[in-house]
Amino acid sequence: MDEDLVLIFGFILVILMFVLPFAYMVHRRTVEHEERKLDLLARAKEAEGGKGGAAYRKLEERVRVLERIATDSNHALASQIEQLRDMHEIEDQTQARDRAREKAQ
Repeated sequence: MDEDLVLIFGFILVILMFVLPFAYMVHRRTVEHEERKLDLLARAKEAEGGKGGAAYRKLEERVRVLERIATDSNHALASQIEQLRDMHEIEDQTQARDRAREKAQ
């Protein structure tokens, strides 16, 4: 009877040696597939929300600066307002230059 148990145990070990690596590879591929799917969904949502993202970020930065100016009571208020005006002028110049490049092409 001991020989039969050894034979059965050996048979089970041989089967496990083939099944477990295969199951591991299938699981790994499934996990990679799910990660890729989630990554693509995140990129799609980012692209939907990213329409006009640069303009939104500029506007958000300006609002933050204005909030800081409104809540700070130090004497640097005038210089910060001038800094905002300079930023606006730089953006206008940059937009004009971009439009000129587009027309030249």
